[in-house]
Amino acid sequence: MTVDVNKTDGPADATPPAGPEAIKAIPVRHFGRYVSAAIALALFGSIVYAFAQGKINWGAIPDYFFDDRIIDGVVNTLLLTVLSMVIGIAGGILLAVMRLSKNPVTSSIAWFYIWFFRGTPVLVQLFVWFNLGLVFEYINLGPVYKDYWSSFMTPLLTALLGLGLNEAAYMAEICRAGLLSVDEGQTEASHALGMSHPKTLRRIVIPQAMRVIVPPTGNEVINMLKTTSLVSAVQFLDLFKAAQDIGQNAGSTVEMYFLAAAWYLIMTSLLSVGQYYIERYYARGSSRTLPPTPLQRLKAAVLPARRPKGVTA
Repeated sequence: MTVDVNKTDGPADATPPAGPEAIKAIPVRHFGRYVSAAIALALFGSIVYAFAQGKINWGAIPDYFFDDRIIDGVVNTLLLTVLSMVIGIAGGILLAVMRLSKNPVTSSIAWFYIWFFRGTPVLVQLFVWFNLGLVFEYINLGPVYKDYWSSFMTPLLTALLGLGLNEAAYMAEICRAGLLSVDEGQTEASHALGMSHPKTLRRIVIPQAMRVIVPPTGNEVINMLKTTSLVSAVQFLDLFKAAQDIGQNAGSTVEMYFLAAAWYLIMTSLLSVGQYYIERYYARGSSRTLPPTPLQRLKAAVLPARRPKGVTA
């Protein structure tokens, strides 16, 4: 009996069985998203239509947009924002250090200051400073300065005291949170190297705390810019006061409010861009690779990527 070694059980041209068919994934349709989007567009359209039908002189806005009084108000608003934040940041750092001090007197004073100024409205504080002339006829600093309170407490000084001292209370809590975020071992190591406490704060603790302090501080700057509109109540000529005066004289009250809102949007947008890059700068120590900036993403999307030399498509 012989066996044919070339004989096979199946046909010679048999092909291996085909694998399972590829799964065709069908995305789930979220009908709720379409409904909510339609409702939102309908509401937005109705608001636009309502304002389009209103008795608003839209031509008055570009006519006064670069008026000298408006520009002066913008400059005064920016100046007041910067000076108030300088007072607030300097006072906040001092109060934060006092609050963290082991001296119960300085710690209690800082706590009381923060409690009082955070617990009372800014507008009330502005009116208190502005009307203290009803209580004190003179301000007497001895041989240094003496004058009537009404002459001393100008609208600018009232605005600076009202906004700056109030901001210091909020910045104190922001700075305190930033200082507490730095590990205590950093301070102990600095003291072991012979550094004094003020030098440790200045050279070691505060630079590391800036990563935590900067983001809320940027928000406070933007908030301060908008809060300056309250100083019109004490007769300081800021952007809102200038727009209000023009609106009353020109009979375009609502239009000037829209104009002021447009200027505030421009200034806050510019401050937001600055805040983004400052936060990015102080985030270098916490991230190996920083995410691309909006400008870099736009450049990468518009311009083609460069190929290495010698590589062809």
